[in-house]
Amino acid sequence: MLNSFILLQQQGEGGGGLSGMLMIVAMVVIFYFFMIRPQNKKQKEIKKAREAMQNGDRVVTAGGIHGKIRDINDTTINIEIAPGVSIKVDKTSVYPAAEPVKSEKK
Repeated sequence: MLNSFILLQQQGEGGGGLSGMLMIVAMVVIFYFFMIRPQNKKQKEIKKAREAMQNGDRVVTAGGIHGKIRDINDTTINIEIAPGVSIKVDKTSVYPAAEPVKSEKK
């Protein structure tokens, strides 16, 4: 199909400029709907989840450290990673932790 489109474009004299512009516009629209829009949606969901965080919530840092929130400031979060051990991390590097799966012992 693409080969036939290219042949038709080569046969037409002078009409190739409009169809070339049409192809570029179509590619931009495709990139927007398949790459840019989903990424923006995901960023909004992460921002909403960060704003909903409270003291005591389980979180994971971008480095993979798991812990509980002890204190939330404007740009930082204090996370308790072990009893009596807290770290201060940037708010943008913290994600809500998925709830652990509880296995039933028989």
